[in-house]
Amino acid sequence: MFTIDAHLDLSMNALEWNRDLTRPVVEINERERGLTDKPDRGKAVVSLPELRKGGIGLVVATQIARYVAPDNPLPGWHSPAQAWAQSQGQLAWYRAMEAAGEMVQITDKKSLEAHLRLWMDDNDHSTIPIGYILSLEGADSIIDISYLGKAYNDGLRAVGPAHYGPGRYAMGTDATGGLRPGGRELLKEMERLNMILDATHLCDDSFWEALEIFGGSVWASHNNCRALVNHNRQFSDDQIRALIERGAVIGGAMDAWMMVPGWVRGQSDPRTMNCNLEVLADHLDHICQLAGNSLHVGIGSDLDGAFGKEQCPYDVETIADVSKLESILSRRGYTQTDIANVFHGNWVRFLLNAW
Repeated sequence: MFTIDAHLDLSMNALEWNRDLTRPVVEINERERGLTDKPDRGKAVVSLPELRKGGIGLVVATQIARYVAPDNPLPGWHSPAQAWAQSQGQLAWYRAMEAAGEMVQITDKKSLEAHLRLWMDDNDHSTIPIGYILSLEGADSIIDISYLGKAYNDGLRAVGPAHYGPGRYAMGTDATGGLRPGGRELLKEMERLNMILDATHLCDDSFWEALEIFGGSVWASHNNCRALVNHNRQFSDDQIRALIERGAVIGGAMDAWMMVPGWVRGQSDPRTMNCNLEVLADHLDHICQLAGNSLHVGIGSDLDGAFGKEQCPYDVETIADVSKLESILSRRGYTQTDIANVFHGNWVRFLLNAW
């Protein structure tokens, strides 16, 4: 089934992990054999050929570059200008993929509809470009509000104001507090430009303040349920209901620690923890039960988002295996219409409405 994945850190993998994503996953992992600089070396599951193999023809692809103040222990850049430069290097990689015919940027209703026709009319996906919608995960690299317009002109269509910890515009995962100075201005300019607000990673205080201020389209590209995994990274039922009321779609994430309770990073094992795609279906189903329908869930895998096979569902050898979710949902009584909603229909409807 044609699939949309609403969160992949492709350019980060290409530039910071030094992965040639035009190659098969097995080749990427073979080249990393023996490397120890990152914990997921040799355990990648994402590449462009595997996306095509799995029918994943459209992705929301990120730029990501965190600014960190001197007292912030998280990894990141020491000035917003450095973070901006990093994001521009990531944009250059996407442009190179476009020039090579590997990817194509989707920025509006016309380009979206053309890309959907291309993928749905052609059974041979081996040479078709992967469509990508550009998203910024954490707005730290927006030096000042004028840079948001520059980014929009380069195709940026969705922004998550924060990532982990304290951001320049909002507070993120594991932090507390409302929007930072400039956060309201950022949201108002996003609304003016008709950018999508990605509520993912906003801490509870910033989440509620952002929803109150922002009048545009809101989604959560990769988020699971706090009722199943009790951590501030997940959404509470009240947050999920608020997003449903705004017409949002929430993408189920496949980072194991977000899927199963009790995960210990660097120690837990997906199979021992019984972390598989059935668990992802549990999170999706929880949202569907709150909504009373299948109109507010999708896939936002976050696969190879600084983790690999060691921290994703054990029945996912490569991202192409996301297609296994179709039979899982079918066994649970989801209709073909419901399943199509999850795999692509909800994201398509959301984008057509937003654009």
